[in-house]
Amino acid sequence: MPPDRELRLAMRWALVPAHHGQEPPAELKAAYDWLETEARAVTDLDKPEVFRDVQYRLSFRLDGKPSGGETFRRRRRALNAALEYAVAAGVLSEDPLHRVHMARLTANDAVDPRVLVNANQGRQLLAAVSYVGSWHRARGRRLVAFFAVIYFAALRPAEVVGLRRADCHLPDAGWGTLTPRETRPVSGKQWTDSGERHDRRGLKAREADTDRPVPIPPVLVALLRNHLSEFGTAKDGRVFGNERGGVVGSSTYWRVWEDAREFALPPDRVASPLAGRPYDLRHACITRWLNAGVPIAEIARRVGNSPEVIHRRYHGCIDGHEEAANAKIAKALEEEGDTV
Repeated sequence: MPPDRELRLAMRWALVPAHHGQEPPAELKAAYDWLETEARAVTDLDKPEVFRDVQYRLSFRLDGKPSGGETFRRRRRALNAALEYAVAAGVLSEDPLHRVHMARLTANDAVDPRVLVNANQGRQLLAAVSYVGSWHRARGRRLVAFFAVIYFAALRPAEVVGLRRADCHLPDAGWGTLTPRETRPVSGKQWTDSGERHDRRGLKAREADTDRPVPIPPVLVALLRNHLSEFGTAKDGRVFGNERGGVVGSSTYWRVWEDAREFALPPDRVASPLAGRPYDLRHACITRWLNAGVPIAEIARRVGNSPEVIHRRYHGCIDGHEEAANAKIAKALEEEGDTV
């Protein structure tokens, strides 16, 4: 059997739709041929001992060390998707995951408070974005409102990329509304039906025809109106486009964000996790809403998560929640006459 690393590379190559019917690269041919002729049949997964071994191996890396909990959960989701396809294709009679019990790993995806920016840091970072690149090319200025949407409306970056002018209600004064309807994640040309790098998908965990209106404060309304006045829309009506009117690539806004952090933050903060990713602006926005007392159910609706996810991920980011709870308990004790 070829080494595991070569087998994985060969499998990755074989799964690309554009490679169907082609000969594999020379360096992967031996591993590819082994997978075609020697790998176990999918029907062997009906044997409990075989399937248990597959699940066990999901918990380890190629070097034999244990994988992280989130890595295991991601692999298990991928395995489940493959098994459901095998059932639909008639290769398997049922999904083996429904028969075999495995201890569930406790999720540990709580947001690290160190990534959260305060109001002053948020303003400094948005201002720093405008200084990235030359004034003529406007590389940074094109993305000030882009990052502001994440920071003030908690949209995911891929949702901001897909935001259209028709999705925006931007009145002359007061609050506005954004109603994202699609995401544009980077998938790579070989994975999309259109041949574009950015896939077209509906909102995460929602039906394709489901809206998610998000009220936005006047400061964001003004930023978006100024952006549209200066740069217009992309060729297909999206709010944010690159210099050629195409889709803003993730590598583009990541580079701008990294440069902006160096402009806005002192050296010790640049080396810290503080706002290390554009997505951390979403965490800062959700935390701000929680600390303002917005009900968790309403926050969950606005950001496209379940209340359980909001509570689990942000429970350590709410300022003063322990003091408030203690005050309520103390008041109850006083009313019961149990004070010493």
